[in-house]
Amino acid sequence: MRETAHVQVRWADLDGYGHVNNAALFTLLEDARVQTLWASDELEAGPMAIVDGSPRAESWTVIARQEAEYLGQIPHHRRPLQIDVWIGRLGGASVQVCYEVFSPDRSEQYAKAATTVVMVDAASGSPRRLTEAERAAWEPYVEDPIDFRHR
Repeated sequence: MRETAHVQVRWADLDGYGHVNNAALFTLLEDARVQTLWASDELEAGPMAIVDGSPRAESWTVIARQEAEYLGQIPHHRRPLQIDVWIGRLGGASVQVCYEVFSPDRSEQYAKAATTVVMVDAASGSPRRLTEAERAAWEPYVEDPIDFRHR
């Protein structure tokens, strides 16, 4: 099962060639990850959104690894991109978040990517194990991880 995040390409994401800069893709993925995984009092959250992203959170999320494969140039769109998000792997203290990036009408796939997120105890700064609640919320979203072409 997957969630779909709707992420707007900003004018600042574009480079001199008129498409999304390669580094800006990771910001778009971050927006999708926050939209789908972080609980919020301000926004309607889906069933994957259980991470407390507030300044008072007892846990933090830290990025340990990111990888992307670009399949096409992402132009500026007035409508948001559709980014499918799912879990590729649940580890002891980490979760692999997978993405597929599509045009607003889903007619083109622009990229696929994966991010390893480590859960960290805010008080100690050390990695902490995934909780039972996190596992229960995310297990329905576990699918095969991204198969990158050049591995």
